[in-house]
Amino acid sequence: ALARGWRPELAVFSESFWPLAPAQLAQAAIKNVVFADGLMGALSALESPPPMAFVLPLPAAPALAPDAPTVVLDRVQDAGNVGSILRSAAAFGVRQVLALGGTAALWSPKVLRAGMGAHFALRLVEGLEAAALDALAVPLVAASPHASEILGRAALPQPCAWIFGHEGQGVSAALRARCALVLRIPQPGGEESLNVAAAAAVCLYESMRRAGAAATPGDGVPAKT
Repeated sequence: ALARGWRPELAVFSESFWPLAPAQLAQAAIKNVVFADGLMGALSALESPPPMAFVLPLPAAPALAPDAPTVVLDRVQDAGNVGSILRSAAAFGVRQVLALGGTAALWSPKVLRAGMGAHFALRLVEGLEAAALDALAVPLVAASPHASEILGRAALPQPCAWIFGHEGQGVSAALRARCALVLRIPQPGGEESLNVAAAAAVCLYESMRRAGAAATPGDGVPAKT
C-alpha cells in the first residue's frame, strides 16, 4: 500500500516493536498508537499476530473504466481463490477487477491476506449485476474446459476482459454467450479442469505475453488515484 501511494490513517504498533520500528514505518501514518503486546494479539485474527498494522479507509468504489484491461469475477466464492486472482491480475497488467453478485467480498480479511497487497494496485468494483458489463468497451473472453478453441492458438484481443467463474459451475451460460471468445487451456496430463485461480494465472500471463508487456518487477504499477 505504501509503495503505491496510499497513506494510512493510523499505525498500530506493539509495545515491544515500537522502539525497533524503522523510520519509514513509524512515519508512514497520520497517527501512531502503541498497544501492549497482549492487546495486539487480541486485536489480530492471525495465529501469529504481526507486531504492527496499518488502518486505511475503505476506498469509495471507482467508476468503471470502459477501456481498461479487466478481470470479471462471476460468483467466485472462495476467498483464497479471489485473493489469488487479484494477485495474478495485478502482476500481469490488469487494471480493474469487477466482481459480480455472489463473489466473495473483495475487501474481506481472507481476500486481503490472499491478495498480498494486490488490492492497492487495482480498481475494484463489486456487487455488480451482469448488465453493468454493457459499459465495457473491451471484448469479453472466458475459459472453459469444454471449449474447442485453444488458448495458445487463439488471437487474443488486446485489451480484453477475462471472465472467471464459480468454482463448481464455471462462467454462467448467459455470460459465455456474450463472450467474443471462449477458450480451453490444454492439459495433456489428463486432469479435467484447473482450479479457477490457477486457470486465471495461466490466462492472464498468456494475455500479457501476447501484448508484449515487460515482466520486469515494478513495471506498470499504478499509484493510487
